[in-house]
Amino acid sequence: MYYMSRKFQQIREISAGTCVATGTKLHLIEPLGFSLSEKHLKRAGMDYWKDLDVTVYENWEDFCKRNPGAKIYYATTKGRHVYSDVHYEPDCFIMFGKESAGIPEEILKANPDTCVRIPMIGETRSLNLSNSVAIVLYEALRQNDFDHMKLEGQLHRLSWDD
Repeated sequence: MYYMSRKFQQIREISAGTCVATGTKLHLIEPLGFSLSEKHLKRAGMDYWKDLDVTVYENWEDFCKRNPGAKIYYATTKGRHVYSDVHYEPDCFIMFGKESAGIPEEILKANPDTCVRIPMIGETRSLNLSNSVAIVLYEALRQNDFDHMKLEGQLHRLSWDD
Protein backbone atom coordinates (compact mmCIF):
# COMPACT_ATOMS: atom_id res chain seq x y z
CA MET A 1 0.00 0.00 0.00
CA TYR A 2 1.31 3.43 -0.85
CA TYR A 3 0.29 6.36 1.24
CA MET A 4 1.08 10.02 0.64
CA SER A 5 0.30 12.53 3.37
CA ARG A 6 1.66 15.60 5.04
CA LYS A 7 -0.26 15.07 8.27
CA PHE A 8 1.55 13.06 10.94
CA GLN A 9 -1.66 12.11 12.74
CA GLN A 10 -2.92 10.35 9.61
CA ILE A 11 0.30 8.35 9.29
CA ARG A 12 -0.03 7.41 12.94
CA GLU A 13 -3.62 6.21 12.53
CA ILE A 14 -2.94 4.24 9.38
CA SER A 15 0.35 2.70 10.36
CA ALA A 16 -0.70 1.68 13.84
CA GLY A 17 -4.27 0.65 13.32
CA THR A 18 -4.04 -0.88 9.91
CA CYS A 19 -0.58 -1.75 8.60
CA VAL A 20 0.63 -3.67 11.65
CA ALA A 21 -2.72 -5.47 12.05
CA THR A 22 -2.78 -6.56 8.41
CA GLY A 23 0.91 -7.09 7.71
CA THR A 24 0.72 -4.45 5.00
CA LYS A 25 3.89 -2.71 3.91
CA LEU A 26 3.73 1.08 4.17
CA HIS A 27 5.26 3.04 1.29
CA LEU A 28 5.78 6.75 1.89
CA ILE A 29 6.67 9.22 -0.83
CA GLU A 30 8.39 12.44 0.13
CA PRO A 31 7.96 15.26 0.84
CA LEU A 32 6.11 14.14 3.96
CA GLY A 33 5.91 17.40 5.88
CA PHE A 34 7.07 15.73 9.10
CA SER A 35 10.14 13.93 10.39
CA LEU A 36 10.55 10.18 10.62
CA SER A 37 13.35 10.54 13.17
CA GLU A 38 13.23 8.32 16.25
CA LYS A 39 12.85 11.38 18.49
CA HIS A 40 9.72 12.59 16.67
CA LEU A 41 8.20 9.12 16.52
CA LYS A 42 8.68 8.55 20.26
CA ARG A 43 7.18 11.93 21.07
CA ALA A 44 4.08 10.97 19.07
CA GLY A 45 3.75 7.69 20.97
CA MET A 46 4.91 5.64 18.00
CA ASP A 47 6.93 3.02 19.84
CA TYR A 48 5.30 0.40 17.58
CA TRP A 49 6.97 1.99 14.50
CA LYS A 50 9.63 -0.72 14.77
CA ASP A 51 6.96 -3.29 13.87
CA LEU A 52 6.09 -1.61 10.55
CA ASP A 53 7.58 -2.58 7.22
CA VAL A 54 8.18 0.91 5.80
CA THR A 55 9.89 2.11 2.65
CA VAL A 56 10.42 5.82 1.99
CA TYR A 57 10.89 7.21 -1.52
CA GLU A 58 12.37 10.55 -2.54
CA ASN A 59 9.49 11.28 -4.93
CA TRP A 60 6.98 9.63 -7.30
CA GLU A 61 9.66 8.97 -9.90
CA ASP A 62 11.79 7.15 -7.29
CA PHE A 63 8.79 4.98 -6.37
CA CYS A 64 8.16 4.08 -10.02
CA LYS A 65 11.84 3.36 -10.64
CA ARG A 66 12.12 1.07 -7.61
CA ASN A 67 8.81 -0.72 -8.31
CA PRO A 68 8.81 -1.26 -12.10
CA GLY A 69 5.64 -2.80 -13.47
CA ALA A 70 3.80 -2.42 -10.17
CA LYS A 71 0.03 -2.89 -10.35
CA ILE A 72 -1.37 0.19 -8.60
CA TYR A 73 -4.95 1.04 -7.73
CA TYR A 74 -5.53 4.74 -7.09
CA ALA A 75 -8.15 5.46 -4.42
CA THR A 76 -9.78 8.75 -5.37
CA THR A 77 -13.17 10.45 -5.24
CA LYS A 78 -12.63 11.04 -8.97
CA GLY A 79 -12.44 7.34 -9.87
CA ARG A 80 -14.62 5.72 -12.51
CA HIS A 81 -14.80 2.33 -10.80
CA VAL A 82 -16.21 1.32 -7.41
CA TYR A 83 -13.47 -0.10 -5.17
CA SER A 84 -15.33 -3.39 -4.65
CA ASP A 85 -15.79 -4.01 -8.39
CA VAL A 86 -12.12 -4.56 -9.21
CA HIS A 87 -9.88 -7.56 -8.53
CA TYR A 88 -6.92 -6.79 -6.25
CA GLU A 89 -3.88 -8.93 -6.93
CA PRO A 90 -1.97 -10.21 -3.85
CA ASP A 91 1.05 -8.03 -4.64
CA CYS A 92 -0.72 -4.86 -5.79
CA PHE A 93 -0.32 -1.36 -4.38
CA ILE A 94 -3.20 0.84 -3.28
CA MET A 95 -2.38 4.53 -3.44
CA PHE A 96 -4.08 7.11 -1.24
CA GLY A 97 -3.50 10.85 -1.42
CA LYS A 98 -3.59 13.38 1.35
CA GLU A 99 -7.08 14.39 2.54
CA SER A 100 -6.78 18.00 1.42
CA ALA A 101 -5.76 17.38 -2.20
CA GLY A 102 -5.83 13.68 -3.01
CA ILE A 103 -3.56 12.04 -5.55
CA PRO A 104 -2.13 14.46 -8.12
CA GLU A 105 -4.44 14.60 -11.15
CA GLU A 106 -1.54 13.99 -13.54
CA ILE A 107 -1.12 10.54 -12.00
CA LEU A 108 -4.87 9.86 -12.14
CA LYS A 109 -5.17 10.99 -15.77
CA ALA A 110 -2.39 8.58 -16.76
CA ASN A 111 -4.17 5.64 -15.02
CA PRO A 112 -7.96 5.97 -15.51
CA ASP A 113 -8.68 2.23 -15.54
CA THR A 114 -7.24 1.63 -12.08
CA CYS A 115 -8.77 4.65 -10.31
CA VAL A 116 -11.28 3.41 -7.72
CA ARG A 117 -13.71 5.24 -5.53
CA ILE A 118 -15.78 4.61 -2.42
CA PRO A 119 -19.42 5.50 -3.16
CA MET A 120 -20.80 8.48 -1.25
CA ILE A 121 -24.02 10.47 -1.29
CA GLY A 122 -24.20 13.90 -2.89
CA GLU A 123 -21.23 16.20 -3.09
CA THR A 124 -19.37 14.85 -0.06
CA ARG A 125 -15.74 15.86 -0.59
CA SER A 126 -14.16 12.73 0.88
CA LEU A 127 -14.08 10.36 3.82
CA ASN A 128 -11.50 10.45 6.60
CA LEU A 129 -8.27 9.06 5.15
CA SER A 130 -7.78 6.33 7.75
CA ASN A 131 -11.37 5.14 7.15
CA SER A 132 -10.83 5.10 3.39
CA VAL A 133 -7.64 3.08 3.76
CA ALA A 134 -9.37 0.53 5.99
CA ILE A 135 -12.36 0.17 3.64
CA VAL A 136 -10.33 -0.43 0.48
CA LEU A 137 -7.52 -2.43 2.09
CA TYR A 138 -9.90 -4.84 3.80
CA GLU A 139 -11.74 -5.41 0.52
CA ALA A 140 -8.42 -6.29 -1.13
CA LEU A 141 -7.56 -8.59 1.79
CA ARG A 142 -11.03 -10.21 1.66
CA GLN A 143 -10.61 -10.91 -2.05
CA ASN A 144 -7.35 -12.67 -1.23
CA ASP A 145 -8.96 -14.78 1.53
CA PHE A 146 -7.28 -12.76 4.32
CA ASP A 147 -4.06 -14.60 3.53
CA HIS A 148 -1.82 -15.05 6.61
CA MET A 149 -4.38 -13.36 8.89
CA LYS A 150 -5.96 -14.74 12.03
CA LEU A 151 -9.57 -15.55 11.18
CA GLU A 152 -10.86 -16.57 14.62
CA GLY A 153 -10.88 -14.75 17.90
CA GLN A 154 -10.97 -16.14 21.42
CA LEU A 155 -12.75 -14.97 24.54
CA HIS A 156 -10.52 -13.85 27.41
CA ARG A 157 -12.29 -15.31 30.45
CA LEU A 158 -14.64 -17.86 28.86
CA SER A 159 -14.44 -20.35 26.02
CA TRP A 160 -16.61 -20.52 22.91
CA ASP A 161 -16.83 -24.29 23.43
CA ASP A 162 -18.35 -24.22 26.97
